[in-house]
Amino acid sequence: MGTHRRPKPPSRARIATLGMAAGAVSLLPTQSQAAPNPSVDEVRKQVEKLYEEAEAPTEEYNGVLEKQQKLQDEVDSAQDRLARKQQEINELREKIGPLAAEQYRTGAVDPSVQLFLSSDPDDYLGKAEALGRTSDRQASALRALESKQRELAQERAAAAEQLRSLQEARTKAKEKKDQVTAKLTKARKLLNSLTAAQRAKMEADQERDDVAAGTSDAPASYNGPASGRAKTAIEFAYAQLGKPYEWGSTGPNSYDCSGLVGAAWRSAGVSLPRTVKQMYDAGRKVSQADLQPGDIIYWYNDSQHNGMYIGNGKAIHAPRTGKNIEITQVSYMPFYAASRP
Repeated sequence: MGTHRRPKPPSRARIATLGMAAGAVSLLPTQSQAAPNPSVDEVRKQVEKLYEEAEAPTEEYNGVLEKQQKLQDEVDSAQDRLARKQQEINELREKIGPLAAEQYRTGAVDPSVQLFLSSDPDDYLGKAEALGRTSDRQASALRALESKQRELAQERAAAAEQLRSLQEARTKAKEKKDQVTAKLTKARKLLNSLTAAQRAKMEADQERDDVAAGTSDAPASYNGPASGRAKTAIEFAYAQLGKPYEWGSTGPNSYDCSGLVGAAWRSAGVSLPRTVKQMYDAGRKVSQADLQPGDIIYWYNDSQHNGMYIGNGKAIHAPRTGKNIEITQVSYMPFYAASRP
């Protein structure tokens, strides 16, 4: 997620559209009569700052969400394993039962059998010496039962730890989500405080900036020099032009920046990590002079915002809240690095 704010020209989010959409949000608290209302430019700067402050928790949220899903899968697998091991133990107990019954009928129920048939694992775990006083058949069955009981205890301990980690991930994800939501809510309140005329001015300023940057979110077809998987990924991204940015989204109706890049390359059969930082760390770095269509571009730093190079000095990306997926000049934002999937 990126604010796309650089000293020259100014950032160009579709602030007017977002402001109109926030009509249900209450206005800022009433200030004293002596405090003048902020100008359009001041509101714009404040909104840009809020969007910038929302970037870090957004990418952190994406990473935590990915970790949460992985932990959930591990917990589900652990529960399946526990169920299977419990079934194996039940079956072993059923096998040992007839052995005990046979000895009972002959008047020779071995105390070790009574020990191992106890419902409390602590009564027999670690008491392997008792096996020596049973028949070979009993010893084999009881050893198998003891082994399964130990495995089950270990699996339960591991599953409990995974559940704790999952709950921690859920808590952290909620914290990051709340941070992002708070920033965006403040931005909406600021925008909603503008008059219709002020919103119109802000929209006109944005359109001017878009023209200056050669930015467009209009539907288009790719006819550049890319080939192979890179071409497939770029064509996928082109098909998303005009769809809205939505933080934390990976499609198909909306995307955030890393969500778009990941989905585009996934359509070409290449699996990428979820976040901007993870993509940066995993990719093979290339210089700006060696950029090829399909390369991933990182603006500002290694964890804030990314997009895909499409050739001729341009990139396609999902900008930020209130904007649509668009094509813009690579140089419109501060270039940081590039990587090749």
